[in-house]
Amino acid sequence: MFEAALDVFVEMPKRVAFAWNIMISGHAHCGKLESCLSLFKEMLESEFKPDCYTFSSLMNACSADSSNVVYGRMVHAVMLKNGWSSAVEAKNSVLSFYTKLGSRDDAMRELESIEVLTQVSWNSIIDACMKIGETEKALEVFHLAPEKNIVTWTTMITGYGRNGDGEQALRFFVEMMKSGVDSDHFAYGAVLHACSGLALLGHGKMIHGCLIHCGFQGYAYVGNALVNLYAKCGDIKEADRAFGDIANKDLVSWNTMLFAFGVHGLADQALKLYDNMIASGIKPDNVTFIGLLTTCSHSGLVEEGCMIFESMVKDYRIPLEVDHVTCMIDMFGRGGHLAEAKDLATTYSSLVTDSSNNSSWETLLGACSTHWHTELGREVSKVLKIAEPSEEMSFVLLSNLYCSTGRWKEGEDVRREMVERGMKKTPGCSWIEVGNQVSTFVVGDSSHPRLEELSETLNCLQHEMRNPETFGP
Repeated sequence: MFEAALDVFVEMPKRVAFAWNIMISGHAHCGKLESCLSLFKEMLESEFKPDCYTFSSLMNACSADSSNVVYGRMVHAVMLKNGWSSAVEAKNSVLSFYTKLGSRDDAMRELESIEVLTQVSWNSIIDACMKIGETEKALEVFHLAPEKNIVTWTTMITGYGRNGDGEQALRFFVEMMKSGVDSDHFAYGAVLHACSGLALLGHGKMIHGCLIHCGFQGYAYVGNALVNLYAKCGDIKEADRAFGDIANKDLVSWNTMLFAFGVHGLADQALKLYDNMIASGIKPDNVTFIGLLTTCSHSGLVEEGCMIFESMVKDYRIPLEVDHVTCMIDMFGRGGHLAEAKDLATTYSSLVTDSSNNSSWETLLGACSTHWHTELGREVSKVLKIAEPSEEMSFVLLSNLYCSTGRWKEGEDVRREMVERGMKKTPGCSWIEVGNQVSTFVVGDSSHPRLEELSETLNCLQHEMRNPETFGP
């Protein structure tokens, strides 16, 4: 209730620094960075001196909105100038800012300068190490920490999940439960996201049972993670049920469920969900439209996709991003409308070229390969070779295109060029969970103990698929 708070603040006969801090921290907590900075400026003009809590709140607000880096660096500079750089609370917030920013050098500089370590400091250091990919260093700090609270454990679980080590994240969650630390909804959400990355349905269901027992199933953060988990594991009914259990659905909740319907080819449910989302008063964002366009692409709804694309720009004035263009190109490409796909890529070529993501051209090249359009494929591959000469994707797609149309010599020439450039195709990888045991298979790896039996079974299945008339119903 910012307006009511401001009314009381203005009517105070004598304002003190504590009152200023309350106003700034309140706006910071809700992500209102501009309001925080405006209040801070007014505070300085009123000749009140900021303290470590003022700067801590300001830095936390800058961390929440790290898109504007300049503000955070400016606040840090003022903090140094006012002599609060050594205060523990302020230093922890600066470390958090540079960590979220992904500025490794600045984060390490702040780490090395911390002299007095509080519980928050230890947690901030672990978080910083995890976010810059130093998982071993984070583990070392975790063991050195004199006390470990729920934030410490959750930071480790989240960090391992973010760095692609979901199994270690699960182990830490189990260890946390064994240590007697009471889990909260953030910890449950973190471990569920780790399970999603590994597509571990069995483990996810066990964790789901635990969080229901603790009464966390209605929390948005947990519910969103559950929807994501069940969707990635192919259980769309449970994903929909988890979505229904969320008490106060946020934008992420709607987007996650929309993506779930979309990737499972349930276009009607996805579009109906979008209508319900608008009716509930939730305003869509750029991610919402990526989900909608992906849904239309996978379901062949070209006309609906074009209408959604137009609505995004005209009705909601959402800035066009390269991902939106890629979705449209994919939609046209899947439907065989290569001319429209090429026109779209050409129309927004500046947007695609300015981005480090060349997925739009790669998508168009993939469509050429699918529909055997060799000449357009050759043209697109030239663009990709200039844009990303060290990436193997364009070479692999072009080689496949040549081979699929019987032009073996050209395909071999592309492969030879890859060898000359020192390129190697990234090997494919897949995994399956059976009886809570995950088996991983990588191209060229023959280390699985039951590989011979698996190969024999695959050969039988392949034979049945090629000769269906041999086998009865």
